[in-house]
Amino acid sequence: MDNMQQQFLEAGTLMLAGMVFVFVFLGMLIVFINTVLAKLAIKFPDPIVTPPSRANKKRKSNGKTHGEVSPAVVAAISGAVKRYRAKHGQDK
Repeated sequence: MDNMQQQFLEAGTLMLAGMVFVFVFLGMLIVFINTVLAKLAIKFPDPIVTPPSRANKKRKSNGKTHGEVSPAVVAAISGAVKRYRAKHGQDK
């Protein structure tokens, strides 16, 4: 029984040592990467992108804005709805 306790103690120690090693390694890796990226960010900055303003947007060539529907389309849909209601007996 003493041998099994000794093996469990050794396994726990190895597991704890491995976890500490991995934690320290990953922490050093994060610090190293952030240091390198900070130096590179100074040398190669990100480009500044300005969003286009609404005043610069051009209207369509026929004068309609983006959200308007053509009167011909409205007339065609209205006629189709009237015809459907007349055919199926739904006069409203």
